[in-house]
Amino acid sequence: MAAACGSGSLKGLGQLARRGLLVSLGAGGRARCIASSGAGSCGRGWPGTGRPLLLGAAFALGGAFGAYRTLQSRFQGQQHLAEQEAAKLPGDNLQLTLYQYKTCPFCSKVRAFLDYHGLPYEVVEVNPVMRREIKFSAYRKVPILLASAGSTLQLNDSSVIISAFKTYLISRKSLDEIMSYYPAMKATNDRGKEVVEYGNKYWLMLDEKETLNVYPAKEARVEEMKWRQWADDWLVHLISPNVYRTAGEALASFDYIVHEGKFGTVEGFFAKYVGAAAMFFISKRLKARHHLQDNVREDLYKAADDWVKAVGKHRMFMGGSQPNLADLAVYGVLRVMEGLEAFDDMMTHTMIQPWYRRMEAAIGQSRVAI
Repeated sequence: MAAACGSGSLKGLGQLARRGLLVSLGAGGRARCIASSGAGSCGRGWPGTGRPLLLGAAFALGGAFGAYRTLQSRFQGQQHLAEQEAAKLPGDNLQLTLYQYKTCPFCSKVRAFLDYHGLPYEVVEVNPVMRREIKFSAYRKVPILLASAGSTLQLNDSSVIISAFKTYLISRKSLDEIMSYYPAMKATNDRGKEVVEYGNKYWLMLDEKETLNVYPAKEARVEEMKWRQWADDWLVHLISPNVYRTAGEALASFDYIVHEGKFGTVEGFFAKYVGAAAMFFISKRLKARHHLQDNVREDLYKAADDWVKAVGKHRMFMGGSQPNLADLAVYGVLRVMEGLEAFDDMMTHTMIQPWYRRMEAAIGQSRVAI
């Protein structure tokens, strides 16, 4: 499944339902992707932005001081590598432009990655109806990242963008060479529709020495890839049914989407009222398609607690003392619900809040350091 928010027309609401796309009539395809069926791109947009907070008492959750010291020693190699990356970030010779829908979870993943690594970039919000902003591209989903350094290279699919740029930051191979490792391939999805897939998208293309620096233990690489894919293949499917769970929640979600998106007056009115009504019913189909419980909150709560359990009691992040790509992916997906009832319920009824606040602080500190 593609890791991007796809495009589409207003008539595409029914099509979105058939494709399993979570639409929120917003930027990027006549509708915004709240939770796409894709594994790294949005066909529509999604609500949510991050609000950096102070780190607070994050270290308290690391357990006893002795346990923390052990964890700190274990992951000091990763921390040193992160510092090295920050010292060699691209200068003015590499200009990045992100074409997005602000509320798309896959676009949110890419922003989280770029912000955390201190990479400056320009944002172009795509109009959901006309999509003039991406008329240059045959690829009709977002995010799209243009990297310009003399010539311009287009990167598609959120997971490919993240893997390719992480590889670039570490190896300093050319982006052209790196992108050759992520070939686009035509495939048929479980609904018989032809889609574009990208090979190797959860892999970093590193040599043996670089791999050991990033992943001191082999299990760390396997774990990161597993949970990155989990975020794309499962977590995003929980967003739509939860934010459109009731008529009131659907209207609140579209109110946010219209406010944050790039809509004209008529488009915004149509998106808010017609889109909310349509997605309220479409979300019921999505619930059935993905075999969710009648109370979809229970699936969201379980996913949040499953993630917290995977991180464990003695790690600040899945990456140890620093977030890894799985941390950034899960955070990026979840934060599109901020300001909505589903997000508040998740924070209240699960154990995810301490980790989530640590992620906000980690990304906020990186922004300040730019």
